[in-house]
Amino acid sequence: MKRKILIMCFISLIIGCQTNSNDIKWKKFDQSNLIDESKKNINKRLQFKFIQPLFNKKNKWFEGVEEALRDFDERSYKRLKPLIIERSIPEIQQNILSGNLTYELLTKFFLYRIRKIEFDNNKFLNSIISINQNIIKEAKEKDRKKPKSIYSLYGIPILLKDNINFSNLPTTGGALAFKKNYANDAHVVKNLKASGALILGKTNLSEWAYYFCSGCPLGYSAIGGQTLNPYGRKVFESGGSSSGSGVAIASNFAPVALGTETSGSILSPSSLNSIVGMKPTVGLISRSGIIPISSTFDTSGPMTKNVIDNALVFNASIGFDPKDPMSKNKMNININEILEANLEGKKFAVFKNLINEKLYKESIDIIIENGGEIIEFEPQKVDFSGFGKILDYDMKLDLNKYIKNYVDNKLKIKNVHDIIDFNLQDTIFRSPYGMKRFLGMSKNKISKSEYLNLRNKLRKNAQIFFFNSLKNDSVDAILSINNYHASFAAAANYPCLTLPMGYKDNGEPQNLTLISSSLNEHLLYEIGYAFEKITKKRIPPNL
Repeated sequence: MKRKILIMCFISLIIGCQTNSNDIKWKKFDQSNLIDESKKNINKRLQFKFIQPLFNKKNKWFEGVEEALRDFDERSYKRLKPLIIERSIPEIQQNILSGNLTYELLTKFFLYRIRKIEFDNNKFLNSIISINQNIIKEAKEKDRKKPKSIYSLYGIPILLKDNINFSNLPTTGGALAFKKNYANDAHVVKNLKASGALILGKTNLSEWAYYFCSGCPLGYSAIGGQTLNPYGRKVFESGGSSSGSGVAIASNFAPVALGTETSGSILSPSSLNSIVGMKPTVGLISRSGIIPISSTFDTSGPMTKNVIDNALVFNASIGFDPKDPMSKNKMNININEILEANLEGKKFAVFKNLINEKLYKESIDIIIENGGEIIEFEPQKVDFSGFGKILDYDMKLDLNKYIKNYVDNKLKIKNVHDIIDFNLQDTIFRSPYGMKRFLGMSKNKISKSEYLNLRNKLRKNAQIFFFNSLKNDSVDAILSINNYHASFAAAANYPCLTLPMGYKDNGEPQNLTLISSSLNEHLLYEIGYAFEKITKKRIPPNL
């Protein structure tokens, strides 16, 4: 009998050793079958040339934290799961205050989960590009104090889209040309760190924020590989360009990620990954220290699993920055007012041509049942040509400015043309889907006067597009789906909040997107929280 007990103990010891975090290693494999399988997709953007990252050694992500992770194993992971998975920031902070959790354990949990899923050949999502090697040390330092409130970002790990500068890690934009681009913290990162947040790492993205190739897969970058949707790997698109941010948050790799949007790049991946995304009024969150597409339309924004977390990150992100010519004075989202919000008496405009969409119609019915008023409208037809010309004009100037202000001379990248020349040296691996948009941008020759006229025309016409509802009928918000009207909202400089409204019959997530007038973020958070509280539609992916 004693011998059996000793054998059982020995087996348990072996199993325990095998589940140590450091024993989980990434091994490259033959991806040809996966690529061949993807060619069967009707959607050409799901037909992949590469899936695995070619220039990112994933095992190196954890080199600086291996020793600290040695004592964290599968048993630790399972014990902490109920305290962290799908929990809001206030719930996590309450667990910290109650002594059930520490910031060190919280951080180790996310690192273990990232490794567990991203290093599994049957589950990997390619949502992460890099990990902050100092993160556990920084988390331990946070444990010396407690948060002043459960509505605090103190000690909370945050992921950044890899076009946002963070001095500890390179900011690549997904491009091999920027693989070693170490730059000073972006203004928004400084704000987050000042709030006590921890930067966990960087997320994958559509290379150059999807202003690189044309008609190519969303979420592909030379550095990060092909981002995959956790609700349907190789079945559903990941959305983009903040693809990794959307996938990582949906997969519970962190409570929060920052994305960026020019036109749909927060709304799209938030919608396709069943999370909450805010595209703010341009200027509320500084763009300095972020690889740009367009100084006219670009903004950063929070991506979270729930509305309250989103509002907390928004509050910590905003603030005036003299380096950003469009920067605005700080506004504040009153969390207590959000928590008390309801739909009673709120007025909404809905698109007549979307009214037969099943989940959209169900959401409208829920709003009506809870005291909301609905007005159907047809947007005015407007001339919206020239949007791409504005992006071309802006990116050619703005990217060159970023390179001048942030990129180290050692990279030998002085301008947009140097990036193109670098990629032309090896197009198979550096630009496998071509550079149609990037090349078009580099050849842009429109005059400044034509550019300014186009900007004014598009802003005016985008506001006319929404005019009948927002102005004539004094509605609180327009209800859209996913990123269907992202370009119009971008041109009008209207904020958007997107949040889960359910899943199609095939399991693909779909979001309700709220649009309102400039600087109306507080109202959007009120409506979003009230809708979320009633519906609770988010279901995490099965990973």
